[in-house]
Amino acid sequence: MVASWNSIPLEITYRVLGWLTFTFWSVGFYPQVILNFRRKSVVGLSIDFVVLNLTKHSSYLIYNATLYFSSSVQKQYFDKYGFGEMIPVAANDVAFSAHAVFVTAVILFQIAIYERESQKVSKIAVGIVVAVWLFAAICFFVALPANSFLALAHLHLQAYMNFIRKSTDGLSIFFILLDFSGGVGSYAQMAVQSIDQDSWVNFYGNIGKTLLSLICVSFDILFILFWPTSSAGSGGAWGTKRKELLSLIGLENGLRSQDPATAKLQMVITSFLPNQNFKEKAPITSSTRHQWGPT
Repeated sequence: MVASWNSIPLEITYRVLGWLTFTFWSVGFYPQVILNFRRKSVVGLSIDFVVLNLTKHSSYLIYNATLYFSSSVQKQYFDKYGFGEMIPVAANDVAFSAHAVFVTAVILFQIAIYERESQKVSKIAVGIVVAVWLFAAICFFVALPANSFLALAHLHLQAYMNFIRKSTDGLSIFFILLDFSGGVGSYAQMAVQSIDQDSWVNFYGNIGKTLLSLICVSFDILFILFWPTSSAGSGGAWGTKRKELLSLIGLENGLRSQDPATAKLQMVITSFLPNQNFKEKAPITSSTRHQWGPT
């Protein structure tokens, strides 16, 4: 007998968290679409990232839809984990992955029509995509978490591009923040089901979703931490906060303090801010010159 919910409040919480996760993850695509449209450019957005993202969401859609709708696949799941367990895929998972395929295809279309300079799909990305679909064809209708590997691969490529360019310009911070919120919501939804069923099978029984959420949250934290120190952090809200910080430590006019202690504090704080060139005030003390060195 298939398991049912033991607690109505937990069931409601599960469904609410599921659709909140769907909202965060789905709405999170649109800041990037809007940013591309406004700039009429995709420079700074890794094409490999988008290509692998489309492959990831396509495989995730097949996985979710098959486990959610196919009675034969559900039987295989119950044979492996027991008929006392609940299907770990919810309606919001199917809806999200279908929507994700559509919007990622739109972003790929933007890449085709907007300015991208010398950016192109790398041979590595092409090789990964071909290998994944060949593997999927061989293992047709076998529930394997290939989507989690693709999540790791495509996020690595975007992070690598940001590192090489020392900039996140072209990548929407709102996409990252909403993606992070969706990952946290996804874990919360799975935890609620586990608490109700007094079983953690839905975590390792749905390893694709578990790893997908883990990888997304981990890399989103990396992007969020990198953002204020990148060149994209010089404008907008980050730029305003930076100006406030410089004003607070007496560097709003770009001149360093004569006081050695203040100068040292300014040096430490500004070391975390990119593209900052400050000059010493005249006259300066010998101790200050020793700490700052030549300009």
